[in-house]
Amino acid sequence: MSTEIIIPNVGESVTSGVIAAWSVEDGAYVQRDETVLELETDKVTMEVPATVSGVVKHGAAEGDEVDVGATVGQIDETAPKPEVAATPAGAASSPPAAEKPSPAPEPASATVAAPPIPSAESSTEVKATPLARKLAEDKGVNLASINGTGAGGRVREQDVLAAIQSVRVSGADGVSPSPSSSLSRKITTERMPPMRQMIASRLVEAQQTAAMLTTFNEVDMGAVMDMRKLHKEAFGEKHGVNLGFMSFFVKACTQALEKFPKINSYITAGDNGKPAIQNHEYADVAIAVSGKKGLVVPVLRNAEAMSFATIESSIKDLAVRARDGKLGLEEMQGGTFTITNGGIFGSLMSTPILNPPQSAILGMHGIKKRPMEDPNKPGEIALRPMMYLALSYDHRIVDGAEAVQFLVSIKDAIEDPARLMLEL
Repeated sequence: MSTEIIIPNVGESVTSGVIAAWSVEDGAYVQRDETVLELETDKVTMEVPATVSGVVKHGAAEGDEVDVGATVGQIDETAPKPEVAATPAGAASSPPAAEKPSPAPEPASATVAAPPIPSAESSTEVKATPLARKLAEDKGVNLASINGTGAGGRVREQDVLAAIQSVRVSGADGVSPSPSSSLSRKITTERMPPMRQMIASRLVEAQQTAAMLTTFNEVDMGAVMDMRKLHKEAFGEKHGVNLGFMSFFVKACTQALEKFPKINSYITAGDNGKPAIQNHEYADVAIAVSGKKGLVVPVLRNAEAMSFATIESSIKDLAVRARDGKLGLEEMQGGTFTITNGGIFGSLMSTPILNPPQSAILGMHGIKKRPMEDPNKPGEIALRPMMYLALSYDHRIVDGAEAVQFLVSIKDAIEDPARLMLEL
């Protein structure tokens, strides 16, 4: 009796995906609930478990695009589970093989030490086919040093062989390669992952449909940095999470969204087919984070009601699971406003692109010391930790005056954090 391996329903808007990798080799035995394949969609990458135990038969290859509900393989439940052969206690060990005569040594002039192949250590975390992994172990090759050409960057047997060959050619023949021969002009083409396709589609949609405009301001981070320095240790001991900058900006944004509700609204289709405005009495703030397959925007639901500690712990949890590819589809849907922090990558200034159908997005950037008027000593110049802020907004629904005042409201709250506590 065989049970079909069926692509499950991932979410309402997901109709297909790509088989990123088979976790179980064709013909191998799998236990029930063990991951049998990884499915990559335009929203998330998910693991598909085996519903029964048995021998797996692939019905689709890695890299194939498959529809939700499609059968991509089978599991033979009647196949026996392979047993691990055990050596009986006291059994005599096999006699050593007869020694082969050593080959005659080559002339000294032809003996040249080949460059060492990278160690096989740290290869266990790299995605690779079972055959490639075995070959790498036999040859002592570090899989982490190889660029995989298989689906989802998976290392194949050909990749390992190519790596071994390149090491031998580079110096094993005793002749140093010329500069021209050591320069690579290799061209490769890889499939664009579904998630990256969706990101590209949404960014182009935002550029083509919205009347997008960006306004800028700068904020003195000194007061927030002083507050963090003063209370960071006590905050961590009480709440078990570090006090970061993001919680200050989330609180500042939710208060500003309450003052300027159009920035927290959508343009949607009305009953008569004409544009309408969808208002929200809550602030679901999406936080842009770098995930395993690209940029993802998990959402803090009802962020306006969250404490600093809840915001920090929620963002930490979402960021970790985003890097591990463990976010659920429902955690990335919705959102009425987005915050993105390019400063963690070194960005000093940018114009963030809207996250449709949202009407605005706040861009944070790197903190740099610049000569500014000292807020505590008017008329005197001092080096102050400054950050540029950028607010991109849809001019169809948000007026320029609203956008500027919204950004000023955030600036005022960050430069005087007491306003956040007093909800001013």
